[in-house]
Amino acid sequence: MTKAEMVAEISNVTGVEKEKALKVIEAMMVVVKEKTADGEDIFLRGFGTFTTKTRAAKIGRLIKENKSVVVPEHKIPYFKPCEDYKNLLAK
Repeated sequence: MTKAEMVAEISNVTGVEKEKALKVIEAMMVVVKEKTADGEDIFLRGFGTFTTKTRAAKIGRLIKENKSVVVPEHKIPYFKPCEDYKNLLAK
């Protein structure tokens, strides 16, 4: 599903104009990106948690050049679905 399809679906379900639904979705994406980048977790009860994880530094390989390189410690975005969501996916 694309963002445009999601906007249309939300508009149909709620009766809100597509432009307003688009603004809300885009604002939510901005807030999630900014807050998780600042180290905050976002808990959406009944949906899941947006957070960041830290990947430890490690030794990687450049196969074409047959070299070892150090991949530094870095953060990655992470989404953990709630139990109800997990159970829905498991069916």
